[in-house]
Amino acid sequence: MTTRREFLETSAAILATPYARRLPGDARLPLGFSTLGCPAWTWPQILDFAAAHGYASVELRGLLATMDLSQVPEFAPARLEEAKRQLAAHSIAVSDLGASAQLHEMDPAKRAAQLAEARRFIDLAQALGAPYVRVFGNNYVKDVPRADMLAHIARGLRELGDYARPKGVTVLIESHGDFTDSPSLLELLRQADSPAVQLLWDAHHTFVSGKEQPEDTVRQVGRYIRHTHLKDSVPAATAGGRRYVLTGTGEVPVRRQIEALVKIGYRGFYSFEWEKRWHPDIAEPEVAIAQFATVAAEYLRAAGVH
Repeated sequence: MTTRREFLETSAAILATPYARRLPGDARLPLGFSTLGCPAWTWPQILDFAAAHGYASVELRGLLATMDLSQVPEFAPARLEEAKRQLAAHSIAVSDLGASAQLHEMDPAKRAAQLAEARRFIDLAQALGAPYVRVFGNNYVKDVPRADMLAHIARGLRELGDYARPKGVTVLIESHGDFTDSPSLLELLRQADSPAVQLLWDAHHTFVSGKEQPEDTVRQVGRYIRHTHLKDSVPAATAGGRRYVLTGTGEVPVRRQIEALVKIGYRGFYSFEWEKRWHPDIAEPEVAIAQFATVAAEYLRAAGVH
């Protein structure tokens, strides 16, 4: 049960952050989708589809065959201004950049490579005008005590936060991998102790893997949430034990997840992460991304967002 004090603290922290970056006069709802869901689409296709279906943002997680955004031709220094003009012409914001950096690596060389990737993404985010870069925790390493693991990851987060803050970028750790429970996420964020280190709430993972109800997750870590991933699924006899399905047709309480964010005054985008790149057998992006726009818009309006 959320106490009045917890609610006020969470709401104050959220309200102190900027609104989702939409253009003045834009009447669209703060909806977005990740390019993870459309791995075969070109940059113009992504922007055209987003605008046509009322999306206000896109989350960059690879483009075509390239996952390292710093190597994507469309975002090369010589073409960056053109990419920004195309975004503006479609009234689309870049909500965040999704790096693959994993901060659990204990080997110094591997850790250095992960941090270097995150810094490249931070530099690109600054150049694109994107506010956030996502990184992962991501795992507990065998034979490393939990406290040591958390401290190790938190040091990496703080180091990246120190690099990102002067550039106007915030680093987001995602609720992912072994870190899908609020107590562990809260401990990491408190140890990182940086205004430039916040949380990307993958609401699917905290519900399915973390076994938390959305209201409980938001009560505990809501003040750190700056971006969110939404998706639906059902149990399945697959390696991951789940199969992604169209929004509102599965077991994940997406409506309640949205309502919980609205109640605390969350100002970020509600971003659809359709994992088509990793699961090619799920519905095509033309179907799933369009359907999310319709369903999530209904959820937002019902919750009082217009």
